[in-house]
Amino acid sequence: MKRLGLATVVTAALIALLPTTAQADTTYPDPLPITGRQIIHDPTVLRLKSGQYVAYSTGGVIGARLSKDRKHWDDAGNAFAGPPSWWYEYNDTGDPWAPDISYRAGRYWLYYAVSSWGTNHSAIGVATSRSGLPGTWTDHGKVLTSETTDTWNAIDPAIIQADGRLWMSFGSYWTGIRMVELDRRTGKALTAAPVHHLATRPDAPYAVEGPYIVRHGRHYYLFASYDQCCQGVNSTYKIRVGRSTSVTGPYVDSEGRPMLEGGGDLLLEGHGQYVGTGGQSVFRDRSQDWLAYHYYDARDEGTPKLGLNRLHWTRSGWPIVL
Repeated sequence: MKRLGLATVVTAALIALLPTTAQADTTYPDPLPITGRQIIHDPTVLRLKSGQYVAYSTGGVIGARLSKDRKHWDDAGNAFAGPPSWWYEYNDTGDPWAPDISYRAGRYWLYYAVSSWGTNHSAIGVATSRSGLPGTWTDHGKVLTSETTDTWNAIDPAIIQADGRLWMSFGSYWTGIRMVELDRRTGKALTAAPVHHLATRPDAPYAVEGPYIVRHGRHYYLFASYDQCCQGVNSTYKIRVGRSTSVTGPYVDSEGRPMLEGGGDLLLEGHGQYVGTGGQSVFRDRSQDWLAYHYYDARDEGTPKLGLNRLHWTRSGWPIVL
């Protein structure tokens, strides 16, 4: 589940056990240094046509950050001035989660989820903007919903175009990651569109969520967050990846294990002060792919912060974090 709760309180005993300096694992690089407003959760990042970078996230009414150089980030308020009224059907606070920004057909599209902790009575919504800047979004209502009778959870949306069609991956727990086709004009789920199953785990509670799919070469790559988020320094989030020649799967890892059977190569996990890496998305900037994610800073009482790393693709076509 993607929800940023109250600030984590770390006991003195736990603090005493934490490293006094960052100790980078030789396998997993530290996030690149950034300055300014670093606090974030479930980031989606894009370089706008204006040249600015924008990051939207869980928190506030979809919290916003802006940067001129991808290194220094300023607080830019929220995507919306206030919650659309229909959000309150899904929680008492009008609290949205896990947005995804993309550009298509001359507009920016912002997808997001509204739900409550521990339930799949959930909905994914969509808004559009000509500039992509906070305060300029027009909400268009529900894209897809789920109810307690469903075996999936309509949160954590991510958009990809494939072969002239528009697709949305989504899902959290409730048997894992799903996908539906969207109407290219409205950006909403096609009527009676089948719900494809992309990834799960063999053990309840099926702790996989936050999908993001990108195309590289002839493959589609499914990035997902495994295990538990939102617990500060006790978070166990990590990012795994699999690939497929079809956007709807089946996705397998480098050893051929299906992601529908718990497979997935470990791309990034916590190390040193950088705990619970996940809530990821991928964006492209000047022919370079970047991984955006949050981590919980063990040297700052488990505060969630923005992680950015370059993605490199090996000769065999698998991503690694630099």
